[in-house]
Amino acid sequence: MLSWIGAVILPLSGLLLSLPARADVKARSCGEVRQAYGAKGFSLADIPYQEIAGEHLRICPQEYTCCTTEMEDKLSQQSKLEFENLVEETSHFVRNTFVSRHKKFDEFFRELLENAEKSLNDMFVRTYGMLYMQNSEVFQDLFTELKRYYTGGNVNLEEMLNDFWARLLERMFQLINPQYHFSEDYLECVSKYTDQLKPFGDVPRKLKIQVTRAFIAARTFVQGLTVGREVANRVSKVSPTPGCIRALMKMLYCPYCRGLPTVRPCNNYCLNVMKGCLANQADLDTEWNLFIDAMLLVAERLEGPFNIESVMDPIDVKISEAIMNMQENSMQVSAKVFQGCGQPKPAPALRSARSAPENFNTRFRPYNPEERPTTAAGTSLDRLVTDIKEKLKLSKKVWSALPYTICKDESVTAGTSNEEECWNGHSKARYLPEIMNDGLTNQINNPEVDVDITRPDTFIRQQIMALRVMTNKLKNAYNGNDVNFQDASDESSGSGSGSGCMDDVCPTEFEFVTTEAPAVDSDRREVGSAATQLGHSLLSWSLLCTGLALQRLCR
Repeated sequence: MLSWIGAVILPLSGLLLSLPARADVKARSCGEVRQAYGAKGFSLADIPYQEIAGEHLRICPQEYTCCTTEMEDKLSQQSKLEFENLVEETSHFVRNTFVSRHKKFDEFFRELLENAEKSLNDMFVRTYGMLYMQNSEVFQDLFTELKRYYTGGNVNLEEMLNDFWARLLERMFQLINPQYHFSEDYLECVSKYTDQLKPFGDVPRKLKIQVTRAFIAARTFVQGLTVGREVANRVSKVSPTPGCIRALMKMLYCPYCRGLPTVRPCNNYCLNVMKGCLANQADLDTEWNLFIDAMLLVAERLEGPFNIESVMDPIDVKISEAIMNMQENSMQVSAKVFQGCGQPKPAPALRSARSAPENFNTRFRPYNPEERPTTAAGTSLDRLVTDIKEKLKLSKKVWSALPYTICKDESVTAGTSNEEECWNGHSKARYLPEIMNDGLTNQINNPEVDVDITRPDTFIRQQIMALRVMTNKLKNAYNGNDVNFQDASDESSGSGSGSGCMDDVCPTEFEFVTTEAPAVDSDRREVGSAATQLGHSLLSWSLLCTGLALQRLCR
């Protein structure tokens, strides 16, 4: 009989010992959790007044808890939303850098082109009067094509510039030979002699080098700012995986469920969660850093030999110099054209009364530098480039640094100085696991986030490819090459469509850009008269002679 009673009592005593100790203790209040939960904007109807058994929990520890199933679901969504906001806020600097600087550079370049066109028009109206206005579409078309190229149009700069000089030669040739009538076929023959005769001196060659390099660099740099802006905007809008959402809930709000709403996650715990959730973003870093390096290289070109401001500000003076060269050599040019294309027919009597070359020449007068427009967008290219270089350098490694930046936020974690009094995913204690390295493949043993390292994020891979393509364009722009018009012959010759010579191939051309371009001070680029700015003795003599209407004596 006693043995039977013992057989019953012993199992019962074992069962009692196995019950949670809390069964004999009064359940703790959830008052502090209710207050914190309500502060998030949630209904207090979801939350109990005292702890309840936690078998229903799917993410947090299934111990006595202040969380119901509804609370866990809502807090899980809240953690996802907060994570998305954290990433967007943390990447705000890099996004703002590309958005604001793209706007500034684009505004500057567009206004620079507008100012240059207006300056040329004003100068040529005063200098050549009606003769210019009758042929102004040649110059208008030049600026139209330059603007179209800058805005992404399919324009071959070298061909366009060659066409401009050919058209200008045709018009000039008719003006200096008003006694003849020229058919379209004859004028086409004239334009074929442009390279051979060099009627405009060396200005077209030098200006072509300057304009192509400067415009390629400017357009590519602004395109780079656009790509950087788009990539940053896209990557900052994360879509956390189910495994990431579970890890975020466990880190951010399971302390609520455990009755510890004021205890924040351990810093290293946060790092592992963020490295797991942002593993693909970290993989963007390598290509991003190469892209930033390429942007910095082109920025240096914009400061130096490819400075579009130093090219466009005096372009009117340079073109005027070319016209003067044509006037100076008009007799020799005409003779060689007549020899190559044949003697033209005399013009009708009505046409012979047209303005004589002397009238065309004597209308020229030196241009007052004080009449030139102010700098574009109220600033200078040097200032813009100096500013963007500083910002770009700060943007390097931004994606792999996201976990560290987020976890450094005192509103997110307990910080590195409070490693014993922080939430480690299970309780209020030190976090022991090691910190994972950056990138997707390094998350194979991440203790906090279930990461599928065999399936890289397709969206991130698309951004990596976009950066790679842009980096290649920037490298080409650094060497003066436009990849839109580059082929095998261009690469081998260095003189193909849209290409520029390397420094060691054409040092004299680089020298022209750096020594003959007007100096830039911090507030304003001053362009003097044609003679003083260009420093060409021939032009100085021509200006003096023209201004005094003494061309015959000068000759």
